Amino acid sequence: MFNIANQLTLLRIIFIPLLVLIYYSSLEWRYLLSGALFSLAGITDWLDGYIARKYGLTTPFGAFLDPVADKLMVAVALALLIEHYGDIWFTLPAAVIICREILISALREWMAELGKRANVAVSMIGKIKTTFQIISIIILLAFTKDAYPLLNQLGFVAIYLAAILTFWSMLIYIRAAWPSLKQQTDQR
Repeated sequence: MFNIANQLTLLRIIFIPLLVLIYYSSLEWRYLLSGALFSLAGITDWLDGYIARKYGLTTPFGAFLDPVADKLMVAVALALLIEHYGDIWFTLPAAVIICREILISALREWMAELGKRANVAVSMIGKIKTTFQIISIIILLAFTKDAYPLLNQLGFVAIYLAAILTFWSMLIYIRAAWPSLKQQTDQR
């Protein structure tokens, strides 16, 4: 159960309070360190999946914990950034991302109970969304608008692209699950 792939996933969860502590510290390089730590979490996410598949180390525990660790890390990072920016222009795309993650997690769980989890498997648009999401969060954590206005603007563009792709992928998942949703409703 606690193979190297799962240990890397657990490490991402350990990074969460460390991210918060660094972000709110008085260290001069706290924002760059926060971005670097989030980047390291992204690398461990890729690495644990690679190791699990390559060496046949996939486990039910890992299959459960990996997406949970990802969503927790993203939600906490977005919460830090919502507090930092404190305006609707950041909160809106962040809320779209967080709400979609909760909705799709619940949808996947429900579809799994119906034996139809494959209907809502991760799609290519979901992978692209995740890439923009990670890039935007790294940039926004690491580069404040006062010190790095151009990079910060790039982070804002990326978070909006991520939010658009997030909403789009949510619609794709709901559309894929719709026949099952409708069937369950019709049976009641």
